[in-house]
Amino acid sequence: MTRDELLALFRKSGALLEGHFRLTSGLHSSGYLQCALVLQHPRQAEALGAAIAGQARGLSPTAVLSPALGGIVIGQEVGRALGVRALFAERVDGVLTLRRGFMLGETDRVLVVEDVMTTGGSTRETVDAARAAGARVVGAAAIVDRGAAAVSQRSDLGVPFTALLHIDLPTYEPGICPLCAQGLPAIKPGSRV
Repeated sequence: MTRDELLALFRKSGALLEGHFRLTSGLHSSGYLQCALVLQHPRQAEALGAAIAGQARGLSPTAVLSPALGGIVIGQEVGRALGVRALFAERVDGVLTLRRGFMLGETDRVLVVEDVMTTGGSTRETVDAARAAGARVVGAAAIVDRGAAAVSQRSDLGVPFTALLHIDLPTYEPGICPLCAQGLPAIKPGSRV
Protein backbone atom coordinates (compact mmCIF):
# COMPACT_ATOMS: atom_id res chain seq x y z
CA MET A 1 0.00 0.00 0.00
CA THR A 2 1.22 3.45 -0.85
CA ARG A 3 1.16 6.41 1.54
CA ASP A 4 -1.72 7.97 -0.41
CA GLU A 5 -3.72 4.71 -0.31
CA LEU A 6 -3.22 4.44 3.46
CA LEU A 7 -4.24 8.05 4.07
CA ALA A 8 -7.30 7.54 1.84
CA LEU A 9 -8.22 4.42 3.84
CA PHE A 10 -7.99 6.37 7.11
CA ARG A 11 -10.04 9.26 5.69
CA LYS A 12 -12.69 6.93 4.21
CA SER A 13 -13.00 5.15 7.59
CA GLY A 14 -13.31 8.45 9.47
CA ALA A 15 -10.13 7.51 11.32
CA LEU A 16 -8.06 10.65 10.61
CA LEU A 17 -9.39 13.01 13.26
CA GLU A 18 -8.75 16.69 13.87
CA GLY A 19 -9.32 18.48 17.17
CA HIS A 20 -7.56 18.57 20.56
CA PHE A 21 -6.46 15.16 21.78
CA ARG A 22 -4.66 13.82 24.84
CA LEU A 23 -2.52 10.91 23.62
CA THR A 24 -1.63 7.78 25.58
CA SER A 25 1.85 9.26 26.00
CA GLY A 26 0.32 12.22 27.85
CA LEU A 27 1.21 14.58 25.00
CA HIS A 28 -1.45 16.69 23.29
CA SER A 29 -2.03 16.90 19.53
CA SER A 30 -4.34 18.44 16.96
CA GLY A 31 -4.39 15.18 14.96
CA TYR A 32 -5.34 11.63 15.89
CA LEU A 33 -5.36 8.37 13.93
CA GLN A 34 -8.04 6.03 15.29
CA CYS A 35 -6.85 2.70 13.88
CA ALA A 36 -9.79 0.85 15.43
CA LEU A 37 -12.09 2.50 12.88
CA VAL A 38 -9.99 1.05 10.07
CA LEU A 39 -9.42 -2.34 11.72
CA GLN A 40 -13.13 -2.92 12.41
CA HIS A 41 -13.41 -3.98 8.77
CA PRO A 42 -11.94 -7.51 8.47
CA ARG A 43 -10.69 -7.11 4.88
CA GLN A 44 -8.89 -3.87 5.75
CA ALA A 45 -7.38 -5.42 8.90
CA GLU A 46 -6.25 -8.44 6.90
CA ALA A 47 -4.67 -6.23 4.20
CA LEU A 48 -2.79 -4.11 6.76
CA GLY A 49 -1.61 -7.23 8.60
CA ALA A 50 -0.37 -8.76 5.35
CA ALA A 51 1.45 -5.54 4.46
CA ILE A 52 3.27 -5.43 7.80
CA ALA A 53 4.05 -9.15 7.55
CA GLY A 54 5.52 -8.54 4.10
CA GLN A 55 7.90 -5.94 5.54
CA ALA A 56 8.86 -8.08 8.55
CA ARG A 57 9.03 -11.57 7.03
CA GLY A 58 12.82 -11.41 6.65
CA LEU A 59 13.17 -11.17 10.45
CA SER A 60 11.80 -14.75 10.71
CA PRO A 61 9.62 -14.18 13.78
CA THR A 62 8.07 -17.20 15.52
CA ALA A 63 5.57 -15.09 17.47
CA VAL A 64 3.91 -11.68 17.39
CA LEU A 65 3.41 -9.78 20.64
CA SER A 66 1.24 -6.67 20.88
CA PRO A 67 0.26 -4.33 23.68
CA ALA A 68 -3.39 -4.43 24.69
CA LEU A 69 -5.66 -2.91 23.70
CA GLY A 70 -4.75 -1.06 20.52
CA GLY A 71 -2.32 -3.63 19.13
CA ILE A 72 -4.44 -6.76 19.52
CA VAL A 73 -6.33 -6.74 16.21
CA ILE A 74 -3.36 -5.80 14.01
CA GLY A 75 -1.11 -8.21 15.94
CA GLN A 76 -3.55 -11.04 15.24
CA GLU A 77 -3.61 -10.17 11.53
CA VAL A 78 0.19 -9.98 11.29
CA GLY A 79 0.45 -13.32 13.09
CA ARG A 80 -2.06 -14.82 10.67
CA ALA A 81 -0.16 -13.51 7.63
CA LEU A 82 3.14 -14.83 9.01
CA GLY A 83 1.62 -18.14 10.13
CA VAL A 84 2.82 -17.66 13.74
CA ARG A 85 1.27 -17.24 17.19
CA ALA A 86 -0.20 -13.86 18.09
CA LEU A 87 -0.12 -12.93 21.78
CA PHE A 88 -0.78 -9.73 23.67
CA ALA A 89 0.53 -8.14 26.84
CA GLU A 90 -1.80 -6.44 29.33
CA ARG A 91 -1.22 -3.93 32.08
CA VAL A 92 -1.04 -5.33 35.58
CA ASP A 93 -0.41 -2.65 38.19
CA GLY A 94 0.70 -0.34 35.38
CA VAL A 95 3.20 -2.78 33.81
CA LEU A 96 2.71 -4.66 30.53
CA THR A 97 2.73 -8.35 31.39
CA LEU A 98 2.01 -11.68 29.73
CA ARG A 99 -1.22 -13.16 31.19
CA ARG A 100 -3.94 -15.66 30.22
CA GLY A 101 -1.42 -18.49 29.98
CA PHE A 102 0.60 -16.75 27.25
CA MET A 103 4.23 -17.82 27.41
CA LEU A 104 7.36 -16.98 25.49
CA GLY A 105 10.76 -18.61 25.88
CA GLU A 106 14.33 -18.49 24.68
CA THR A 107 13.52 -20.17 21.35
CA ASP A 108 10.94 -17.52 20.46
CA ARG A 109 11.81 -14.78 17.96
CA VAL A 110 9.29 -12.03 18.68
CA LEU A 111 7.99 -9.29 16.42
CA VAL A 112 6.32 -6.56 18.49
CA VAL A 113 3.35 -5.09 16.61
CA GLU A 114 1.51 -1.88 17.50
CA ASP A 115 -1.26 0.10 15.83
CA VAL A 116 0.11 3.65 16.27
CA MET A 117 3.45 4.80 17.67
CA THR A 118 4.07 8.32 18.92
CA THR A 119 6.86 8.19 21.49
CA GLY A 120 7.37 4.41 21.30
CA GLY A 121 6.70 3.99 25.02
CA SER A 122 4.18 1.14 24.75
CA THR A 123 6.34 -0.61 22.17
CA ARG A 124 9.41 -0.40 24.42
CA GLU A 125 7.34 -1.79 27.31
CA THR A 126 6.18 -4.67 25.09
CA VAL A 127 9.78 -5.37 24.05
CA ASP A 128 10.67 -5.45 27.76
CA ALA A 129 7.80 -7.89 28.48
CA ALA A 130 9.01 -10.25 25.75
CA ARG A 131 12.59 -10.11 27.00
CA ALA A 132 11.47 -10.62 30.60
CA ALA A 133 9.83 -13.85 29.42
CA GLY A 134 13.17 -14.95 27.95
CA ALA A 135 12.35 -14.36 24.27
CA ARG A 136 14.51 -12.67 21.66
CA VAL A 137 12.89 -9.60 20.10
CA VAL A 138 13.81 -9.46 16.41
CA GLY A 139 11.87 -6.35 15.39
CA ALA A 140 8.97 -3.98 15.90
CA ALA A 141 6.31 -2.73 13.51
CA ALA A 142 3.29 -0.44 13.44
CA ILE A 143 0.57 0.60 11.07
CA VAL A 144 1.39 4.25 11.76
CA ASP A 145 4.47 6.01 13.11
CA ARG A 146 3.23 9.48 13.98
CA GLY A 147 6.50 10.59 15.54
CA ALA A 148 8.55 13.55 14.44
CA ALA A 149 11.03 12.92 11.64
CA ALA A 150 13.98 12.83 14.06
CA VAL A 151 12.23 10.22 16.23
CA SER A 152 10.96 8.13 13.31
CA GLN A 153 14.27 6.35 12.96
CA ARG A 154 13.27 4.52 16.18
CA SER A 155 16.85 3.52 16.97
CA ASP A 156 15.80 3.92 20.61
CA LEU A 157 13.89 0.61 20.35
CA GLY A 158 17.11 -1.36 19.91
CA VAL A 159 15.55 -3.54 17.18
CA PRO A 160 14.68 -3.01 13.50
CA PHE A 161 11.47 -1.01 13.10
CA THR A 162 9.04 -0.62 10.23
CA ALA A 163 5.74 1.22 9.78
CA LEU A 164 3.32 1.29 6.89
CA LEU A 165 2.73 5.01 7.28
CA HIS A 166 5.01 7.73 8.66
CA ILE A 167 3.14 10.93 9.39
CA ASP A 168 4.39 13.88 11.37
CA LEU A 169 1.50 15.14 13.47
CA PRO A 170 2.60 17.81 15.96
CA THR A 171 2.58 16.96 19.64
CA TYR A 172 2.80 19.28 22.62
CA GLU A 173 3.58 18.99 26.30
CA PRO A 174 0.35 19.84 28.17
CA GLY A 175 1.91 22.88 29.83
CA ILE A 176 2.82 24.50 26.50
CA CYS A 177 -0.01 23.22 24.29
CA PRO A 178 -1.38 25.99 22.05
CA LEU A 179 -4.75 24.21 21.95
CA CYS A 180 -4.98 24.33 25.77
CA ALA A 181 -4.00 28.02 25.62
CA GLN A 182 -7.02 28.56 23.34
CA GLY A 183 -9.22 26.94 25.99
CA LEU A 184 -10.14 23.95 23.81
CA PRO A 185 -10.93 20.85 25.88
CA ALA A 186 -8.69 17.83 25.23
CA ILE A 187 -10.37 14.49 24.59
CA LYS A 188 -8.83 11.05 25.10
CA PRO A 189 -10.00 8.77 22.28
CA GLY A 190 -7.48 5.93 22.84
CA SER A 191 -7.65 2.70 24.80
CA ARG A 192 -6.01 3.96 28.02
CA VAL A 193 -7.99 6.42 30.07
